[in-house]
Amino acid sequence: MTKGISLREFQQNLSDRLVSARRGEGGQALLGIESGAEDLPGGSHWLIDLADSGEVVPLPQLTPAPLTKSWFAGIANIRGVLYSVVDFSAWRGGAPTPRNAQSRLLLVGARHGINSALLVRRALGLRPQLQLHAAHAAHAASETEVGAGETASWLGGRFTDAQDVTWTQLRIPALLADPNYLDIAL
Repeated sequence: MTKGISLREFQQNLSDRLVSARRGEGGQALLGIESGAEDLPGGSHWLIDLADSGEVVPLPQLTPAPLTKSWFAGIANIRGVLYSVVDFSAWRGGAPTPRNAQSRLLLVGARHGINSALLVRRALGLRPQLQLHAAHAAHAASETEVGAGETASWLGGRFTDAQDVTWTQLRIPALLADPNYLDIAL
């Protein structure tokens, strides 16, 4: 038989955890998403700081926008707010993201004053930063180059988890400031 706890104990525990989180104790959790193939810059597993991640929503009906690049998936209406939707895999040079029940929109720009969303293959949930280890430097450097020795500012650190999955941190503010990300016109 499990020991029950009183409402007072539950509230105290919750309060202690919230105070600890505000102080940065207990490790930071990052949002994990899957997008694209392993051979694309950054790979297919991504980590996003929760402060920059915004909301994850199921894929709604998208309205196509004429005279835009192929990676621009269209416009989404999320609770009366219009978001520009970028297919993150296609934007990095990969195959378009399949639009199915697992596909998600990650609303990334609202905090930064840009209504932008990333179309990703699926959301993988929270990943505690304490359970991630820095990837080997040579392996990480070779996969973060986007072409001709150029390194993208939106590519963050590389990490591996207990299952030996390699993750790349996505720097949302740098992505939103990237001229290639902002230029959707043909």
